[in-house]
Amino acid sequence: MTNTTALFMNMIDRYNALAYTHQYIWGFTYKGMVYMAHTDSRYMPFVCKLDKASRGAGYALRFCPTNSQKLALLTNAEVLCSEKFFNEQVANSKYNNGEIFEKMVTEYFGQVWTKDTVPFTEDGDITVDGVAYQIKFQKATFTNEKILARM
Repeated sequence: MTNTTALFMNMIDRYNALAYTHQYIWGFTYKGMVYMAHTDSRYMPFVCKLDKASRGAGYALRFCPTNSQKLALLTNAEVLCSEKFFNEQVANSKYNNGEIFEKMVTEYFGQVWTKDTVPFTEDGDITVDGVAYQIKFQKATFTNEKILARM
């Protein structure tokens, strides 16, 4: 195991030890559509990667699925909307891709979305049928070394 592989797995383990929920709704684009896939944290090593964090925060744990990883997620996914519609929503909003995806997922489940800053250690982004989920859209950062060192 290389040092970066060990660090990658260590960051996943540390994140999961702190996380309020281990259920995820992953968002990604594929062939002109935006999908949402429901899985648990066992998928993290397969759809995340270790990347350089910004502002001197060391390495970051990010959801950056490749096309083959997106194909694997499709077995647990459903279409949310077209990529064109999604991009229009982002372009006509002050929010970023991840926030718009979270808003659309929340509304898909008949709930009202409000932007919040609740830490991943205290709650999920949405609760559906009593289950809390973290919502992540492609290129999302879970955490970085600096945040984990602080906790």
